[in-house]
Amino acid sequence: MKSKLVLLAGGFLLIFGCNKTSNPKNESTMPEEETFTATQRQCASYDVLQEQLNADPTLKTRMEAIEAFTKRIAEDPQSARLLPSGIIEIPVVFNVLYKTNAQNVSLAQLQSQIDVLNEDYAGTNADHNQTSTYNNVKAGDIGVRFVLDQVKRKSTTKSSWTTNDAMKKNAQGIAPTSPATKLNIWVCNLSGGILGYAQFPGGNSATDGVVLDDNATGRTGTAAAPFNKGRTATHEIGHWLNLRHIWGDATCGNDLVGDTPLHNAANFGCPSAGHRSTCTGTPIEMTMNYMDYTDDACMYMFSLGQRTRMLAVFSSGGPRNGFAQP
Repeated sequence: MKSKLVLLAGGFLLIFGCNKTSNPKNESTMPEEETFTATQRQCASYDVLQEQLNADPTLKTRMEAIEAFTKRIAEDPQSARLLPSGIIEIPVVFNVLYKTNAQNVSLAQLQSQIDVLNEDYAGTNADHNQTSTYNNVKAGDIGVRFVLDQVKRKSTTKSSWTTNDAMKKNAQGIAPTSPATKLNIWVCNLSGGILGYAQFPGGNSATDGVVLDDNATGRTGTAAAPFNKGRTATHEIGHWLNLRHIWGDATCGNDLVGDTPLHNAANFGCPSAGHRSTCTGTPIEMTMNYMDYTDDACMYMFSLGQRTRMLAVFSSGGPRNGFAQP
């Protein structure tokens, strides 16, 4: 297990985007008017990060302050008393942008995404008990529940969207609804092979939330394998709750969580059991962690350290404390 590090420099300030590589898909599973070519997760966050830092020079300072706050809670021997008690309810507003009928995903598909989130964040997902290697640090109930609050829909002439956050502005998209107390999720056809991306705590409230490709949303309708179990949202909301990728976005990098093993890089697909890292100590990698890049069917747990880190954002003085208010 790795030890926690002090605050990182600007490189840890990430807005994550998950890419999908091009490969012919099985058209028989999709409506004729829709296409989807994703076979592997990847991240292409550097340009987004640079644009946000350039646009807002204070972002780095804000995120460093949040990291210092989170680190104090994580390292407090009695951190449980500092974290919110009970269940935190997170109202979800889906903002659906579509050009084709298939992109206008159904209410059933959106509800299936809520169902997945509630299973994954409560530790009641059917595949939760598959690992034995990490039973000692496997988190159960994170302590949050997601409730479908509202669905907004907008027909658009745009065939696809990039990571410039245009979908979050009324000019072409839909502006966020009450982002201090509601989680906004934009569902649209993302270009450039993007599966989804999230904004970390500390960013501009006008762009706060998560963006999902319509073919990586929920587990029914247009959701397409190998991203048809709703885990893209589980992963991206982890970022929204201040989790880093498990490999720390660097070779043997640090995800700022003490009970996850060092990963030399992201894992893709469904790695074999016992897959080892090439980092110091060659630990068995936690490939089943939601913050790796494995397929939906092969990620199914958070760690206890990740639980503490996520709940810290809701604590008094935390960046998402508004969600913990009655």
